[in-house]
Amino acid sequence: RLLKLKEMFKSKFGSFPKFYVRAPGRVNIIGEHIDYCGYSVLPMAVEQDMLIAVEPVKTYTLHLANTNPLYPDFSTSTTDVQIDKSKPLWHNYFLCGFKGVQEHFGLSNPTGMNCLVDGNVPPSSGLSSSSALVCCAGLVTLTVLGMKLSKVELAEICTKSERYIGTEGGGMDQSISFLAEEGTAKLIEFNPLRATDVKLPSGAVFVIANSCVEMNKAATSHFNIRVMECRLAAKLLAKHKSLPWDKVLRLEEVQAQLGISLEEMLLVTDATLHPEPYSPEEICRCLGISLEELRTQILSPNTRDVTVFKLYQRAKHVYSEAARVLQFRKVCEDSPEDAVAQLGELMNQSHRSCRDLYECSCPELDQLVDTCRRSGAQGSRLTGAGWGGCTVSLVPEDALPGFLARVHEAYYQGSGHGAAPGQHSLFATKPGGGALVFLEA
Repeated sequence: RLLKLKEMFKSKFGSFPKFYVRAPGRVNIIGEHIDYCGYSVLPMAVEQDMLIAVEPVKTYTLHLANTNPLYPDFSTSTTDVQIDKSKPLWHNYFLCGFKGVQEHFGLSNPTGMNCLVDGNVPPSSGLSSSSALVCCAGLVTLTVLGMKLSKVELAEICTKSERYIGTEGGGMDQSISFLAEEGTAKLIEFNPLRATDVKLPSGAVFVIANSCVEMNKAATSHFNIRVMECRLAAKLLAKHKSLPWDKVLRLEEVQAQLGISLEEMLLVTDATLHPEPYSPEEICRCLGISLEELRTQILSPNTRDVTVFKLYQRAKHVYSEAARVLQFRKVCEDSPEDAVAQLGELMNQSHRSCRDLYECSCPELDQLVDTCRRSGAQGSRLTGAGWGGCTVSLVPEDALPGFLARVHEAYYQGSGHGAAPGQHSLFATKPGGGALVFLEA
């Protein structure tokens, strides 16, 4: 792949790259839609990655090309990087990483570069191809500038800078892209950011299956609406408990300030919030603010016209999912004889919660999860933002060949779910390593 990339670079730019940077995609095993609420998640890096060949140039021009002909070339001045939020085009993700590092160091005229991007993370599949590109671009920029940052600092910069494209993500994708290590999943905790090894049980593998429904979270407001619903739920819970609600942004802050367990937070949610959707007017009455204050001070620009907010359901999902992450880690640490079955059941509960309470599944994902369970998975759930993309399933190693054959036949063959799957649609994966730079020999 490197040789091919080198040759393509030569034919594109007339010279050879000086170095390469890779950043992996990721699969989130458990802990969906809770990182931006302040809670720990449990992802692992996949072997699929973004790979960029780079040559610094003496001009102040950034030239971006892609090995995939669907993604057109792009050039811009390094002194005036503009990111168009209204169009989540591929090069904008590179610009996020570039701009994040540039601004961190306060550079007004960073050096130019020629970059050729090659990715084999399936796009819009929930395996974090966009964050892998942001992280890759951040590391490329850092290397060209000859600057140094820790992996944690770089992950935090890339998390913030991806918001230039308009998604209010929480930091899991960027953290695992930098902090991943081969052979282990990671418990990623926030504020401060840290990663702890979680040894997965032997005798079982994780299998990723693509529903073939594409979901670009920057292109719709589904994702940001959920972020806002969680923020509003946190504020209502805080107000009910006489906490300084106007300072609260995340559901985890409410739990931390009350000093109670996740199970107790679920009881507080039941006692405080009602299952019927809230209107903006009712939220304003609960908080004692005007509609104008709600729209301008709390909601994000693309959620200001939303008319219903499901606060109870979103909070229930977040607190129960945060508890499942901790249970999952404990089972991995204790490794009881039925560990695989216990972990599978936690994944199944997670999918039900994503489907029923968070409403981030879709009919194809539900069908694929059912197919995977019937085909021999101990547990299966959507992974990534949802509304399309992939499932992750826990499958006993000795059952793997039969599992792959059954899922292939039941979901992909003759069902109209895209072409027969190549390695991008259905594959077993092991925890891979994190982002790195390698120099041209």
